[in-house]
Amino acid sequence: MLLYVVRHGDPDYEHDSLTETGKIQAEALVKRFEVYGLDRVYTSPLGRAKMTAEPTCRALGITPEVLEWTSENLAFRDFSIPKQDVPEGREWSFGAVRNTLYKNAESGALGEKWYEAYPFNQCRAKEGFERIVRESDAFLASLGYEREGNVYRVVRPNEERVAVFCHYGFGTTWLAHLLGFVPPLFWSTFLINHSSFTVLRFPNDREGTVAPMCITMSDCSHLFGAGIPVKFENWLEY
Repeated sequence: MLLYVVRHGDPDYEHDSLTETGKIQAEALVKRFEVYGLDRVYTSPLGRAKMTAEPTCRALGITPEVLEWTSENLAFRDFSIPKQDVPEGREWSFGAVRNTLYKNAESGALGEKWYEAYPFNQCRAKEGFERIVRESDAFLASLGYEREGNVYRVVRPNEERVAVFCHYGFGTTWLAHLLGFVPPLFWSTFLINHSSFTVLRFPNDREGTVAPMCITMSDCSHLFGAGIPVKFENWLEY
């Protein structure tokens, strides 16, 4: 199985939709996914993820299924901390300016109890991660892969291509679990761009177990192919 984790296009957060740039990015994904096709498409319940998936689903004739547990609203509830000088009154506990905190001695020493370190002990990080783990394991089991530690037992070999259109906060947290990372290490090391897709391969091992492997991370080749300027989160050229 190939699992595509797709971040939504450039967002209009105020209206939970896409900007004009985001709509162009979503259309560019169509040509990429038309090459090999998709068998299943899932989306977050939020508008910006649904709008990003819509052109691809229309082109491939797929009806997407909503996964409530992939909502960025739930992730923000769980992984945000109070902040005086932002309009929402809260900010991500793993925002980019905090990346040095994730790799400090305290976080590293705590290992799987990373949520006891600052700033994660100021929010619902433990409960939030456990929620994503629980829902993720049920989702993968429905696709034929049952979690056992950091690997999966193949209970039903699956050669499908499955796409989940979701978000940055949720997406990076989910990828950390799928790949067996402690979340702060993943958050402080990897970023995913608007409309990018990350692909995990679940090979059907003859011994009946599989460790998913990342074969591409934050791929924006569809934007280059469409002649669209490629910037990280619409500001950093690379």
